[in-house]
Amino acid sequence: MTISTLQSLLPEIILVVTALAVLGVDLTTRRRAQDRLLAGVAVAGLLLAAVAAFTLVGTSPQPVMDMLAVDGFSTFLTMTVLIGMALVVIYSMDYVQQVGEHRGEYYALLVAVTVAILITVSANNLLMVYLGMEFLSITSYVLVGFLRNDKRSNEAAIKYFLYGAVASAVMLYGISMIFGITGTINLNAVAQSLAGVELQGGMRGLAFSSVVLMIVGFGFKASLVPFHQWVPDTYEGAPTPITGFLSTASKVAGFALLVRVFIVALPSFAVDWLTVLAGVSMITMTLGNLVALRQTNIKRLLAYSSIAQAGFILMGLVCIPQTQFGLRPFDDFTFNGINGILLYLFGYVFTNLGAFAVVIAIENQTGKVNIKDYAGLIYRSPWLAALLLIFLLSLTGIPPTLGFWGKYFVFGAAVQVRFFALLIVALINAAIAAGYYLNIVRYMFFMPAEDESRIKIGPSLGIVLGVTFVAVLGLGILPGQLIQWASESAQFLIQF
Repeated sequence: MTISTLQSLLPEIILVVTALAVLGVDLTTRRRAQDRLLAGVAVAGLLLAAVAAFTLVGTSPQPVMDMLAVDGFSTFLTMTVLIGMALVVIYSMDYVQQVGEHRGEYYALLVAVTVAILITVSANNLLMVYLGMEFLSITSYVLVGFLRNDKRSNEAAIKYFLYGAVASAVMLYGISMIFGITGTINLNAVAQSLAGVELQGGMRGLAFSSVVLMIVGFGFKASLVPFHQWVPDTYEGAPTPITGFLSTASKVAGFALLVRVFIVALPSFAVDWLTVLAGVSMITMTLGNLVALRQTNIKRLLAYSSIAQAGFILMGLVCIPQTQFGLRPFDDFTFNGINGILLYLFGYVFTNLGAFAVVIAIENQTGKVNIKDYAGLIYRSPWLAALLLIFLLSLTGIPPTLGFWGKYFVFGAAVQVRFFALLIVALINAAIAAGYYLNIVRYMFFMPAEDESRIKIGPSLGIVLGVTFVAVLGLGILPGQLIQWASESAQFLIQF
């Protein structure tokens, strides 16, 4: 193993050491000293891994043992995930203290699931795609069912596991079919094989069938319709910090796989899978938004909102520059679709984590998660009400928030490729989403509070709220460097 390989794998190595360190601290320290120490070790490891990943920004793309691709695309998502997971660990502190058991296992699992996501976003062959997905899924199942004495948590974990097992099996079948057709599992080699061989009649149909089967696995992680059924119950029953993780970092992994596999390995089938994904995008955003309108539980509302947001993100992949026979270079286009996906995911991670931090703060004190319980929040905690307003505006895509730029770039991509039908559907759905987001605002600012007691914010939640506020509003006002980074990162994804 060379020095460059070790440098490329340094974030993953740091995280593995961190997970072991967390377990070691859990075994060797007294109960009273554990809480903040365990979280501190986990956060330190995640941030150190982020620094290691930052050193890879701007470096030449390179394969790692023909299994991983360390390039601008993976580095962008790696840093996004590492910072996001550090925030998840921080806002878990107060929650885990209330649970009172298995703290070490909880934080070690959060670090382990981060390793799985980093492997997933860099996977460069079909075997690593499957292994990364399975590693991510198994650790996620355990985290969702972490509250062993809570029936809702158990139910959520079982449903997540059953849906995940089926999706993984279907995806594996599709991967095996691709291997049977091409004789290789390397993504670039798959692309060359499919481009160099005339697939006629039944063989081309078989190849396209394998593409559809892989969409099932990726769609499951990305919460795309019709592979979304697990989302509402799992989000509602899982511990609230884990719900925040599932709606952000886990979604990043799903879209990373979807984009890399389809752009790198299947450009010769672009016309076919773009047609399928266009329909999935429209159905996903429409169903998610319409069902979200009827929700009274804020965690279920954010679950259906997450489904709808996945539909918007998918627009970036659907609206990439293309010809009748494949994809076109990205560097000739301001809106190349992939930079829109990167910007959207970056903004969504910080926005949604901030929103869930507010939900956790209210749930910790009141034990309630219904929308009506947010009535009069402006009087009980003006800061929480103001912060949640900003996060909801960002989810809606209203400037000058960070969420605006994600929507601007994916909508711009649709205009650039003249996909006006998708654009119209997206605009209608954006208006629908504004309706249920602003309904929460109505409760917070214009409805009388049933309980007038003040809501206190612990230091850990305060840190998360501060970081997410600065990211959502600061980068929303001054997005220039972020946009440039995302556009440069998109160029590394495909080599012409």
